[in-house]
Amino acid sequence: MKIFLIIALLVLLSGCISDQPEQEIQTDEKTIMKQISISSDAFNDGGSLPIEHTCDGEDRSPALSWDTIPAGTQSIALIVDDPDAPGKTWVHWVIYNIPASSTGLPAAVPKDSSLDDGSLQGKNDFGRIGYNGPCPPPGKPHKYFFRVYALDTALSLKSGAAKSQLEAAMSGHILAQGEMIGKYGR
Repeated sequence: MKIFLIIALLVLLSGCISDQPEQEIQTDEKTIMKQISISSDAFNDGGSLPIEHTCDGEDRSPALSWDTIPAGTQSIALIVDDPDAPGKTWVHWVIYNIPASSTGLPAAVPKDSSLDDGSLQGKNDFGRIGYNGPCPPPGKPHKYFFRVYALDTALSLKSGAAKSQLEAAMSGHILAQGEMIGKYGR
């Protein structure tokens, strides 16, 4: 008799669980910002940027890699800026329409407005296309944010767009993002 009651109770409980509406146990992926894992073989997150990636060296972009790009990604964008700069956040690199299949960028990305893979580069606050590395005034080291965005669309921006134009175009299209920080001081 006890076994019969236990089985009946289990059947009753399983029926209650399966009667729950699906939306109560699933979440809307658009409302939860997924995180992209970003790394570099040139520096660790929170570590110092090597001189070769600064204006005191060769001023070439570091290699970056990322993963955990979500399904539905149509393009990737990257912004590198320095919020510690005097007067305003200083933009060092704007690159967008990176193919969704990309798992990173190599070191020394050419400073061309468009790249062979279809990626487009914007203007940085030096007034140039492509990457220009850290070049802070003497003093306390600055933090340089490398932010990568997975987008649900390819952007209709032409090459040479400013960070503000890229951010406006990305609005409402970000599926996931990630960041890492490099430091540099003189």
